[in-house]
Amino acid sequence: MASCSKSARGRKRKAEPGEEEAPALENKKEKGAEEEEDEKDEGQRAIRGALQEAHPDLKVQLNPQKPRRNSFEITLLGGEKEVSLWSGIKKGPPRKLKFPEPTVVLSALEEALKSQ
Repeated sequence: MASCSKSARGRKRKAEPGEEEAPALENKKEKGAEEEEDEKDEGQRAIRGALQEAHPDLKVQLNPQKPRRNSFEITLLGGEKEVSLWSGIKKGPPRKLKFPEPTVVLSALEEALKSQ
C-alpha cells in the first residue's frame, strides 16, 4: 500500500491579480451600460416619433436640462404654462415602469390639449 506524503501532493498556484478575468468583467459592465443607454434612447425616439406623428405642429425637445438619473419625464410647455404629461420618478422598481409607452403619453397629451 502506497501512502501519500504531503510533499507528493500538488499545490494550487495562486492567481495573479492582472490575469485575463478582470478585463472580461469590465467588458460586461461596459456592454450593460451601453445596452441601457440604447434602450433609453430607443424609448425616447419612439415617444418623440409618436408625438410628432400625432401632432406635427408641436415642437418636441428632448432634455432641455440635465435629466434625472434612471427616470423619464414628459412635460408640455405652452408659453409660461407647464403641464406634466408623465413622470416616472415615483414609479418602479422594476426599472421598466419608469419609462412610458407611447400610447400613454399620447392620451395624456390629448387630455392636456383639450383642457387648454
